[in-house]
Amino acid sequence: MSKKNNSIPTSQPGLFDNLDDKLSAIQQELPVHPSIEDFIVETKKITQPEVPPHTNLLEEPVDVDPRPRQAILFRSFGSGSSGNCAFIGDRSGGILIDAGVDAKTVIQHLKTMDMTMDDIHGICLTHDHGDHVRCVYSLVRRHNHIKVFCTPKTFSGIMRRHSMSRRLKDYHQPIYKEFPFRIGPFEITAFEVSHDGTDNAGFFISSGNLKFAVATDLGCISERVDHYMRQANFIVIESNYDETMLREGPYPSYLKARIAAPNGHLDNKETARYLAEIRTPELKNIFLCHLSRDNNTPSLALTTVAQALGITPGEPHIPGTLRLEVLPRFDASPLYILRK
Repeated sequence: MSKKNNSIPTSQPGLFDNLDDKLSAIQQELPVHPSIEDFIVETKKITQPEVPPHTNLLEEPVDVDPRPRQAILFRSFGSGSSGNCAFIGDRSGGILIDAGVDAKTVIQHLKTMDMTMDDIHGICLTHDHGDHVRCVYSLVRRHNHIKVFCTPKTFSGIMRRHSMSRRLKDYHQPIYKEFPFRIGPFEITAFEVSHDGTDNAGFFISSGNLKFAVATDLGCISERVDHYMRQANFIVIESNYDETMLREGPYPSYLKARIAAPNGHLDNKETARYLAEIRTPELKNIFLCHLSRDNNTPSLALTTVAQALGITPGEPHIPGTLRLEVLPRFDASPLYILRK
């Protein structure tokens, strides 16, 4: 059987083919009478735009957003009873949480981030213990654009407990728990935390659809801590001690009791149980902070919490999955770029 011939025969020129070209040629050959010359309208051939090959005209164009994804920058400059201070912000600047690390060290670490103290728009203090506030005046006295944000009771505790210049009051910006305030693009809410300092606070920090919660130095998970932690995409939370190490360690009994009290510190197992309870796909990063030098180790804290979360310590992080980190006690952490 012969195959069907699908070729289209070449057609003969039609009467009206190339009509525009023919009329143009006739116009050039025929003279125009002067009496109607003003009424002649010159016509132009309208061409259709070329369609690129393989283009589907029924397909809607793809809306590609050229803007970069929103992100929060986070870096700890020290975490533990030797000194606490961390940066939270973006490329336009940010804030410090606590001021227990000396100004020279903070400035050096900011420099590695291509930032200076001019990029710090405020210091938020969690409570009045020395490892969180001892360097606050040295940070602000040469950078007087920076305000110190803490509750009035916390500020009174700082002035009462420490040999601090009275001029610190010139930088104090009073805040109140559960009342949001703004520093640059960040909305910040202080909330109640159970600890034996003066009017202890955690901070819930929002930037667009990104939520960051910080709760360091707390002896139990209170209702307000739970309320804000469950909303967060990124969490900094204490994992201070290992119960066995504390019980069998050299500390005197009164100090052991103070650490283990509901207004003391969190042990690894309690932190692990709580984080496993609140874990959702919206929770992207967990940073364990304020580890005890004598009653804990980074590997022990990491292993305890990782097992509760079903994470294998030491495996490379897979983007899009929950990331668990321990903040260094004496050194700066890496700079984390946090996105949902």
